[in-house]
Parts: sequence; C-alpha cells; structure tokens
Amino acid sequence: MNFDDAIRAHSSWKMKLASYLRKPDGSLKASEIQLDNKCELGRWIHGEGIRHANLPQFATLKTEHAAFHQAAAEVVRHADSGKDTAEETALGGKSAFSKASHSVIAALLEMKTSK
Repeated sequence: MNFDDAIRAHSSWKMKLASYLRKPDGSLKASEIQLDNKCELGRWIHGEGIRHANLPQFATLKTEHAAFHQAAAEVVRHADSGKDTAEETALGGKSAFSKASHSVIAALLEMKTSK
C-alpha cells in the first residue's frame, strides 16, 4: 500500500461512521473497531509499513491510529446505546475521533514527504 492508498483507506472511516450514526443497525461492533490491527491501514502499520519504523512519524502514526480506533469504537458504543449522537458532536472537528483522524493523516503525509 502506498501513502495515498493508506490515507484513502483511513478516510473512509468517517463516512462509514456517519452512515452508522444515522442508522445504528449493529453492523459495526465496537469490540472489533477498537482493535487497531484489523483495518486495512492497521494491517499495513503492523505489517509491510514497519519498514518505515525508522521515521519519527511512524511512532506517531502508530499511537494516533490506536487512539483513532478507540475514538471510533466509542462513537459506535454511543450510537448503540440509543443516545442521540449528533454527527457533528461525534465526528466533528472538536471530537476525539476527528483529532485522532487528523493526526493519522498528518503523520502519513509527513512520512510521504520525507521519503
């Protein structure tokens, strides 16, 4: 996977969660989402992406990616609990999800430009 593919794979989560917030049908499982090595980017980080471990941004990527999955799992937990979870509150710019997501993308972009 190249860095652009990694960014696309990661970015698709926001759309997936936004859709889930509109209709929490149980198709997403918080217990699975919280694992940072099951998604496409996570498998890359823990697999072939390890070749970038010498870059300082790789450690940031790993940490922020794990935080992102914790935040995404929390969004699903809230939606599943029946609480009114507004998309802007759960996924908007000030949310834990959004902050972690931006950090993941920033680390990937920095890694891409440092190569």
